Amino acid sequence: MTGASGLIGNPEAHGIGGQADLPIPLELAVSGAVAALVVSFTVLVVAWRRPRYDGAEQAGLHVPMFLDQVTSSSYFRVGLRVFGLLIAAFTVATAVAGQNTLTNPFFGIVYVWWWVGLVIASALLGPVWRAISPVRTINAGIAKLAGSDPDVGLFTYPERLGHWPAAFGLYAFVWMELAYRFPTELGSVRLWCALYVGVMLVGGAVFGNRFYENADPFEVYSSLIAKLSPWARVEGRLVLRSPLANLSTIPSRPGLVAVVAVLFGSTAFDSFRESSFWVKTYQNASVSKVLLDNVALLGFCLTAGLLFAIGSALTSSKGEVPRRELPRRYAHSIVPIILGYILAHYLTLFVDVGTQTLARASDPFGKGWDIFGTAAVEPSYWFSYHPSVLATIKVVAVVIGHVVAAVAAHDRALTLLPKRDQITGQLPLLIVMVGFTAGGLYLLFSA
Repeated sequence: MTGASGLIGNPEAHGIGGQADLPIPLELAVSGAVAALVVSFTVLVVAWRRPRYDGAEQAGLHVPMFLDQVTSSSYFRVGLRVFGLLIAAFTVATAVAGQNTLTNPFFGIVYVWWWVGLVIASALLGPVWRAISPVRTINAGIAKLAGSDPDVGLFTYPERLGHWPAAFGLYAFVWMELAYRFPTELGSVRLWCALYVGVMLVGGAVFGNRFYENADPFEVYSSLIAKLSPWARVEGRLVLRSPLANLSTIPSRPGLVAVVAVLFGSTAFDSFRESSFWVKTYQNASVSKVLLDNVALLGFCLTAGLLFAIGSALTSSKGEVPRRELPRRYAHSIVPIILGYILAHYLTLFVDVGTQTLARASDPFGKGWDIFGTAAVEPSYWFSYHPSVLATIKVVAVVIGHVVAAVAAHDRALTLLPKRDQITGQLPLLIVMVGFTAGGLYLLFSA
C-alpha cells in the first residue's frame, strides 16, 4: 500500500522481510495450503450432500434480551451516527488545517483506519459503515429538513446498475493509493475524499438510501465483509449464527463480481508490486513506473475477475440459471478469500501504522498538542521482530479464507448443479481457487 507504507519508518513493518524469514519453505507452504483446499473439497463431497444454508433463513441463537434492546434502540443508532459525524469532522479538520506532511494523521485515518480498520471492524461487529456513515447521516438530516423520506429519492435506483458504481469507486480508491503518482500528497487525497462525499450526497438525494446500499464503495465493502461476522437480525431480533449462513444471504446483484475482483486483484497487486521481480522490471523499463503500475493494477483486477467468471460459468447448472449469471451466484464465496488476504497482507500495517496514527491524532495540526493523551504511544513492531509468527498467521489466514470459500461455493453448487454433476461440475471453480491459493501465497511471501 503506497499511501500507508510511506507513513511508517520501519521498512519491515509492512511485511515479513522475505522468504528467508519463513519458518517453512515457500514451496511447502503453497503445497500444504493447496492440499488443505483439495482435502476440504473431498470431505465436502463425501459428507455435505445437501445444501444447508442456501435459500434457507437460519434462525440462529438469540442473544440476551438486554443486548438486543440496546442495539435496536434509537439512542444506540443515534449514538453511532454522532460518533461517525465526530470522526468525519475530525478528519475534515486534519485535511483542511493539517500540515502537508506524512505526520498529518489524515493519511493514516484514510489509508489505515478507514480502508483496513473498517474491514476488521465489520468482520467482528457487522455492517459498521452502514451504522456510522456520515454521508447517510447528512442525507437523513437534509431529508428531515425538507420534510421528505431519506429512503425515497427522486427516482428509483436502476436494478441493472447493481454494485457497478461501488466497483468503480473501489477501483478509484485503490488506484489512488497503488498507481497514482502522488498518493501521499494532501491535496490529492483531500480531493478524492471531497469527490466521494459529493457523489454520495448527490446520489442519496436522487435515489435515496438504496443508493448507499448499492453504490457506496465503503458501505458495499463493509457490508460484504460483515456477512462473515457472527451477528444477524432475524425477524428484527439480534441473533448469533454461522457466518456461512450470513454469507449465503449476499444478494447476487449486477457488479458483484466486479467488486470482489477489484478487492482481490488490488490486494494481490499490492503484494506483487513489492516483489524483487517488479522492482527490477520498472528499474530496467523504458517507460515510467506509474504507467507500469497502472497497467499492472488493471491487469490484476481484470485477471482475477475473468478467471473467477470463467471458472464459475464452466460449472454445469440445472438450466434454471443462465451461465452468464453463475459468476454472480458464486461471487459470495470469494468474500472469505478477500478477508483472509486483507488480514495476511495488511495486519502489520494496521497494527503499526494504526498505532502511529493514534499518536499523531493527538497533535493533528503539528502544534505540539496531546488532546487525546496518546501522543507518546509508539508502535512496538512486534511482528517485525517475530517473522515466523507473522508468516504462520499469513498462511493460516489465507488457508482458512480459501477453505471457508470452498464450503460456501460447495453449498451453493448443491443448489445450482444437477445431481449427476454435483462433483465434476464444481471442478472448474475448484481449479480457479487452487490457482488463487498458490498464486496468493507466492505473492505474499515473495514481497
